[in-house]
Amino acid sequence: MVSTYFSYNYISHHLKQSLTRVEQQTDVAREAAYYKANIGKVKTVDDLMKDYRLYHYAMKAYGLEDMAYAKAFMRKVLESDLSDAKSFVNKLVDKRYREFAAAFSFAGGTKPVAQSEDQIDEMIGLYTATKKGQVDALADDTKYYSTQIGSITSADQLLNNDRLRNYVYSAFGIDQSKWPRDTISQVLRSDPSDPNSYVNTTFASQLPGLNAQLAQAKSDVSATTTKIADYTAQLSQPGADVDQLNVQILVEKYHLESYTKSVSSLNDQISTIGNFVDLAGAFEFSPDGSLPSGVPAQTAANVTLTTKRFDDSKSAIYAAASPLNEALAIRQFRNAILNIKSVQAFVSTPAVYDFALGAVGLDPKAVPQDTVKAVLESDLSNPKSFVYTLKDNRYVELARSFNFDAKGNLTTPLVAQDPAKVLQIAKDYVIAVVKQASPEQQKAVREQAQKDATSYQEAIAGIDSVSELLANQKMVDFILVAKGLDPKKVSTEYLEKIFASDLNNPKSFANTQTDPRFAEIAASFNFDSKGNVARLAMMGPQKQDQFRETQENYLQQSLEQQQGDTNPGVRLALYFQRKAGEITSAYDILADKALSEVFRTTFNLPDSMASMPIDQQAKFVDKFMKIKDLSDPAKVEKLLGRFSAMYDVKNGQSIGQGQSPLLNLFQGSGSGISDSTYLAIAKLRSH
Repeated sequence: MVSTYFSYNYISHHLKQSLTRVEQQTDVAREAAYYKANIGKVKTVDDLMKDYRLYHYAMKAYGLEDMAYAKAFMRKVLESDLSDAKSFVNKLVDKRYREFAAAFSFAGGTKPVAQSEDQIDEMIGLYTATKKGQVDALADDTKYYSTQIGSITSADQLLNNDRLRNYVYSAFGIDQSKWPRDTISQVLRSDPSDPNSYVNTTFASQLPGLNAQLAQAKSDVSATTTKIADYTAQLSQPGADVDQLNVQILVEKYHLESYTKSVSSLNDQISTIGNFVDLAGAFEFSPDGSLPSGVPAQTAANVTLTTKRFDDSKSAIYAAASPLNEALAIRQFRNAILNIKSVQAFVSTPAVYDFALGAVGLDPKAVPQDTVKAVLESDLSNPKSFVYTLKDNRYVELARSFNFDAKGNLTTPLVAQDPAKVLQIAKDYVIAVVKQASPEQQKAVREQAQKDATSYQEAIAGIDSVSELLANQKMVDFILVAKGLDPKKVSTEYLEKIFASDLNNPKSFANTQTDPRFAEIAASFNFDSKGNVARLAMMGPQKQDQFRETQENYLQQSLEQQQGDTNPGVRLALYFQRKAGEITSAYDILADKALSEVFRTTFNLPDSMASMPIDQQAKFVDKFMKIKDLSDPAKVEKLLGRFSAMYDVKNGQSIGQGQSPLLNLFQGSGSGISDSTYLAIAKLRSH
């Protein structure tokens, strides 16, 4: 038999070619094609388990063929919530089960929702920030007004300053869309104490007539209300002419509506005139618009009066930003958003509609609902979609905050990376960084790594394209480190080629690289062919990266099994090489019978070591092996070179398939490590 050393080294140095040969084998290709063609039809765990070929393909991909019979157990695995530390799968010592569960989205996957938890939190944060920003802006406006009004020397100068003019208009309730600038200029130059001034002759002189009209309109409202009440009462009287009475009621209701509108209109006119008179009295401008020598535009008392009126005009903004009202709005939003199932429901629910528009700085009363509907149904990946025609980033921000398709129905969140993948990368980063630190440094390194992970989780939410991602070197370095890669050895140009690759094409740049981790990185993001964030289609219960990982694992498992049929040592070496990057402590090695066999063989340690207390075994592992070295492919290769040589010495190059206890190492029964060791590790894992 060819030596383990030679066989392993040959396959290790020609891994891509070896996997390609396995991929082209008739039975492997047939099963892969069947899986690809049918996994999209799977909707439930039952669907997967009822299809023998799909189920066994997936189980083999994650090294769980021997557990295929235990469907009740595997159902619990697939239905576990990976984000819950207390879920069934997270309590299992064997990591293969968690990897298997993570390959599907039966539980804890991305589901169509109006907003994800992250989106809800972001919108609430945006709402709070917007309300605070609005209050701060009002304070800045008042500060600006108070410092600048003293330098004003004419009415025209005041009106030419947009910021001062808007402040005055707001303070005195002037709608500049209704009143020409010349009118306001003449009001400012008026003296309200002069009966012949513009403000008095043009506006104040109307007050007696308007007040008389208002009194009459109020009287008409009262009389009409009485008539309606009388006619309504007569309807119940014996012999009443119901038809005639109903006609009279309709007529009076029409009159009532007209009189009520008159009251509102007259009140507005009277209020406007009062504001004009107050405006004229608040400034010291002469009839020609200038100021008398040494006289400021406003007295100190009138500056104070103007700022108070301005604050009063913004009372709704101050009220919305108050802690009590803000907390109430947030609570109502949180409760209501859970019931939003469509765009129509969104615009019909004030607790959500007003909150969302307010959060992005839009006035719910000023924006047509049809516009909001069209915005929320826009395709953000299409630069020609409706939302972009508005040329207003507030609408784009609103559209990004919700998940509706072109028909107004729920869809999945539009994010560069799915939450589960973000968490996994964050976890991998922390593990990778801590593993490289000395025992004395690990606590501090872990704390900093966790801060870096939080920063990544926050930053990834704002990434909209590949170019934005690659422009953020800190994020790129984070991703590379999480995958066990050295950022210093990876250029931006190389990553651009990786992300530009068609991952469905085996001949694309990413798929032809020796190191598959780069293609895995690209697959973990939701970018379309143009490099923009998109909602990538699911293949049944699997996302693009999950499907890809399953097929790659199946090939790797097939290669390892086939090698094990002729030389068990090669399978052990290939398995260790594949798992090395995931090892974070001595206990990871001891919890896996195949890994622990490689360790003992490499360093010529007896199998009886497995009967020792678990902590003593861990000390042996740490004594002979540096865990951080397992992140370095070169050092792993050197280690496995020693293993393969020792394996040949130990087994005399003569162990055949029928004699090898190797299968037991991968199936979890009897050989090489005691049940007491597993029990000890399980207890450590549960603490």
